[in-house]
Formats: sequence, C-alpha cells, structure tokens
Amino acid sequence: MANLACSLIEHGRIKTTLAKTKALRPAIEKLITLAKKAHLSEDCARKVHYRRLAISRLRNKKAVSKLFDELVDQFTGRNGGYTRIYKLALPRLGDAADMALIEFVEEAPKKKAKKKKSAAKKKKENPKAETEEKADAVSEDASVEPEAVSEVTESKPDEASSEVEVVAEETSNSDIDDSSTEEPSKEPK
Repeated sequence: MANLACSLIEHGRIKTTLAKTKALRPAIEKLITLAKKAHLSEDCARKVHYRRLAISRLRNKKAVSKLFDELVDQFTGRNGGYTRIYKLALPRLGDAADMALIEFVEEAPKKKAKKKKSAAKKKKENPKAETEEKADAVSEDASVEPEAVSEVTESKPDEASSEVEVVAEETSNSDIDDSSTEEPSKEPK
C-alpha cells in the first residue's frame, strides 16, 4: 500500500485494479487527515509528530513532504472524501481483472475559475442595467407606456413566424405542382 500511496501523491491519479483502489482509499485518506492535523496545529512538536507518523507509513520522505506542504491546502475545507474512484469499462488483457482509476478530489482550482466567471458576469450585467434605465428615461420622455412597447415587440415575432409558415406552404404547393408537370401528359396539344 505504501508504494501505491506514494504514486498517488506524486502523480495525483493512478490506474490499478479495482481491489487495490478500494484498499488504498482508507489508507490515503488517513494520511491526508494526518497532514490536515499538522497543518492546523500550532505546536511544532505536534507537526513533527504527525509528519513522522506519515513517514513511518509511507517510507518516502519526498512524498510526505509533497503531501504536507503542497496537497494539504486543497483539503483543508473538506471533512472527508478526499479521493474518487472511477471503474474502467475494459478489464486488463492478461488476467481480465477489473481496472479502476483513483484520484484526488480537487475543488480549489474549480472555485477560482468560477469566481472569475461570476465577476465577468457582474460586469456585463451592470451595463445592461444602465441601458435599461436609459431606455426607461427615453420612454418617459416620449410619453409612451412601457406596456404598449412590450406588446409591439411581442407581436413582431408572431408576424414573422406566420410569414415563414406561408412561405413553407407555398414551397410545398410548388413541389406538388412541379411533380404534376414532370409527368408526361397524354392529352394532345
């Protein structure tokens, strides 16, 4: 388990058998909990203690330092469920063992992207509100009721759709007329 856990910490995602992923999940989540405890602790002795416990379980100082220094920031807001398992459709060719992917759940990058999009949307919404206010001011100056304006705009799409229906009917009638003219007539001219 230690080698699988080290590989998962180093790469973030590994592909292995389903049985190994199910066995690895509790082990890696306990290690992440140790890292969270060390991160939240103010006592330096506690931090060293948790790090030594993780080294004794993983037997790889580089993986432990990456977990405690870099990855722990992603999981400080989570209470559990640090990994996810995807079962793959195709079994392994040699022995037909079920294969699966195990990876860390990463929410931190996704939240940053959403904040940027929402900020951009707010900027876009403000000019719309300003144009609506200007339109209201213009409609008040022209002494036109807003309800009448909305009725006119609503009736225009209906008129356009009725014109489309008429054009469609004409084309279907012309197709019928064309097919009748293509047939040779037996009447003498």
